[in-house]
Amino acid sequence: MIYLDNAASTAVHPDVVKEMLPYFDVQYGNPSSIHQFGRKARKAIQKARKQVAALIGAESNEILFTSGGTESNNTILDGVLKSSGEPDPEHIITSSIEHEAVLQPCKDFENVGIKITYLPVDEHGIVNPDEIANSINSHTVLVSIMFANNEVGTIQPIKEISEICKKYQIPLHTDAIQAVGKIPINVKDLGVDALSISSHKINGPKGIGALFIKKGLTVTPQILGGGQENGMRSGTENVASIVGFGKACEIAKDKLSDNISHFHSLYSSLLTKTTKEITHVKLNGHPEKRIFNNIHLTFLGVNGEDLIIKLDEHGIAASTGSACSVHTQKASHVLKAMGFNHEQITGSLRLSFGYMNTLDEISQTVEVLKKVVSELRSVSPYKTKYNF
Repeated sequence: MIYLDNAASTAVHPDVVKEMLPYFDVQYGNPSSIHQFGRKARKAIQKARKQVAALIGAESNEILFTSGGTESNNTILDGVLKSSGEPDPEHIITSSIEHEAVLQPCKDFENVGIKITYLPVDEHGIVNPDEIANSINSHTVLVSIMFANNEVGTIQPIKEISEICKKYQIPLHTDAIQAVGKIPINVKDLGVDALSISSHKINGPKGIGALFIKKGLTVTPQILGGGQENGMRSGTENVASIVGFGKACEIAKDKLSDNISHFHSLYSSLLTKTTKEITHVKLNGHPEKRIFNNIHLTFLGVNGEDLIIKLDEHGIAASTGSACSVHTQKASHVLKAMGFNHEQITGSLRLSFGYMNTLDEISQTVEVLKKVVSELRSVSPYKTKYNF
């Protein structure tokens, strides 16, 4: 198999597995216990918290461990609303291309009278910062704009947006789940107030993530009970996964420059070969302001789901977009917001790289793509239109 769906999930790094193993059967103490088993577990969590913080330039006491990106996003949205103290109706600003882990809570908030502004994007999927300034009002309690889009890879002007938010004293959250480990991120330099991370996007275990909450930002806890995570998220900590997540962040930090170079090489090779050897192919997302482990293409005259099935038959794993919402079988809201028509949306394919992918795999993938695209176009209803 050639695995090119790393935006959906990554393989757990061997060093991460090694780091985690003792916490299943040797150091299995509850971190809240005061005996040495408990103390060792708590020390391991403290170490992991520092490793996560170091990756994004935060302080360790600004890191809240969660079950993953979805919980991190929900926690900041709901937690800021509950602690705002603003008179009704409160107001949140977000974009039309956010992950469902932001959009769905916002839709639910609307049902109880909270006002949500969904900002449009241009053809590359970029938000105009001026639109944010124009949308802020006296009831605005939060701006939430994703860092890099999970489907097309476009990077938003987060620093520019943060300066606007700072001017109006509105906290800024960014869903950086796809961006962390692919580009340098420093929360202090960016000026963001909250940032979401997910472990399984950076070669860590699934079911664990983190939310950076800048010191001084008040967020109401969502899970109450034993007071773990400084009272922000009660419940016995998932020590093994936290340890693994910390190690994954350490590796991501150490290998960041190498990985960026590697991803760019794979991206350039795939884009050059595909556009040279297959007709009627279009790159989606911004050509430069993007994460380069992601390449999103439209093959006109081809159904993306058929293409994925054909690729899978040839041992290549890919996707059309977000794995989290694939069961809904609905057209991509991201591509719709970018102005794509039905034909362009249905013909889309996302290929995403990990540190283990090679240039040889890219060459093999292009050869398979040439074959299966030709097969699908031979029976396409658009055959005459494009003279395939």
